Amino acid sequence: MLLGLKVGLLKFEIESDSLEVIIIIYGDAASPFEAIPLMKDILLLEDRPKSFPSRTKLMHLKLPSGSRIRARTVSVTNAKAIEIPHQWYNIVADLSVKPPPSLHPKTLQPIQPGDLSPLFPDELIIQEASNDRFINIPPEVIDIYRLWRPTPLIRAKRLEKLLETPARIYYKYEGVSPAGSHKPNTAVPQVWYNAQEGIKTVVTETGAGQWGSALAFACSLFGLNCEVWQVRASYDQKPYRKLMMQTWGAKVHPSPSNITEVGRKILQTDPSTPGSLGIAISEAVEVAVTHADTKYCLGSVLNHVLLHQTVIGEECLKQMEAMGETPDVVIGCTGGGSNFAGLCFPFIREKLNGKINPIIRAVEPTACPSLTKGVYAYDHGDTAGLTPLMKMHTLGHDFIPDPIHAGGLRYHGMGPLLSHVFELGLVEALAIPQTECFQGAIQFARSEGLIPAPEPAHAIAATIREAHRCRETGEEKVILMAMCGHGHFDLAAYEKYLEGSLVDLSFDDEKIKASLATVPQVAF
Repeated sequence: MLLGLKVGLLKFEIESDSLEVIIIIYGDAASPFEAIPLMKDILLLEDRPKSFPSRTKLMHLKLPSGSRIRARTVSVTNAKAIEIPHQWYNIVADLSVKPPPSLHPKTLQPIQPGDLSPLFPDELIIQEASNDRFINIPPEVIDIYRLWRPTPLIRAKRLEKLLETPARIYYKYEGVSPAGSHKPNTAVPQVWYNAQEGIKTVVTETGAGQWGSALAFACSLFGLNCEVWQVRASYDQKPYRKLMMQTWGAKVHPSPSNITEVGRKILQTDPSTPGSLGIAISEAVEVAVTHADTKYCLGSVLNHVLLHQTVIGEECLKQMEAMGETPDVVIGCTGGGSNFAGLCFPFIREKLNGKINPIIRAVEPTACPSLTKGVYAYDHGDTAGLTPLMKMHTLGHDFIPDPIHAGGLRYHGMGPLLSHVFELGLVEALAIPQTECFQGAIQFARSEGLIPAPEPAHAIAATIREAHRCRETGEEKVILMAMCGHGHFDLAAYEKYLEGSLVDLSFDDEKIKASLATVPQVAF
């Protein structure tokens, strides 16, 4: 039989027939002991003999003989450093200048809750417009978070050595989730809220497939049907992501498809189009608004999605504090903004409160540089113009990026809230070509062992640039990086890089100029 045991910051797995185990814990922990016994006759004593120091806990488990014990030290300090957050953080509450409202695409007036009802359940609509600083996470969601949270914060000592840098590099690794990325942090609550309202089916788009995988996983837990439109370029490049979604019970369509009116029109115009997230969003939204028992889920961009991801940063703040470190630079990749905001928004809060003062840097692909080359304007979130108008950094809603391998970053716009934070000067941005990103990913894999997804490879490349600067200046900066997912389903891209056939794809000035001409002229 198996006993799962956590004492302070020590985790144990015990297989036992009969054994006595004495565990001595030095330190002060608010909740020093959690046990999930799967066998009978377990005796737990928390008595501390007088000979032990006052800050010592003595745990005595009496178990049957023949036991096997595996113990792993998670950290060496306060247990609170690895607690799962019980609230999401809403940065809107702490911004002196509030973000501009989203507008109805026909009336050009601020969106009302009823306008979003065909797409989202009521609770998510409330969260989307909320000014509350913290929003409680439902216990049912926390229970599922426990499958992979808290996620590890790891110091990249081997990468530091490889780069010969005095900088100390840390990465928050979200690839331990069942779907292999940060995306289940929002997929689980979104599906739970839909299930609470009796919704039977949810639809969505996905680029590289990480979001589609996460939503399929969440739907499998709550018994909802899941239908996914995957961008054609990624659908062809990453067949195992499609199979992963199907394993969890989802239906997956290449986008554009012949299933929707939007898809059929685009295919008639360009049968060989690689697709885009904007097109895939249009298809999913079309299905949601034409089926009463179906709602739409989005994996990035919107406020409630970024809100759910802040569990990353809240955990990381505690972990860095426990390690006695304060970041000088925080780096993450950006497509729509979910993993970047999830890590960085809690750090921005601490910066606004004067507790820390890190540089916070967003990294995007040169082939889809919405922050660094886009305009800050009201635009549609999808190609067909079905979604509300959102003020964001955009390349134009009909812009179709070249088919880079970081499919999750091929979105024409940046999340409105992140765009607003960027406009306030709280975040800086840069764009990096994909060959430099894969070079960095290879260095990371060969030193740290983990194979990154192409998306966080952008954060790795920016981190390496910063580490090189530290080597030149001698500065011992602390660099914190968002490592939002693994690249186990992206090995075809690595193959192209290793064989020398991967090339840089950059934006075409004339192409962007043409797409920006279609951005609605809205004065609000």
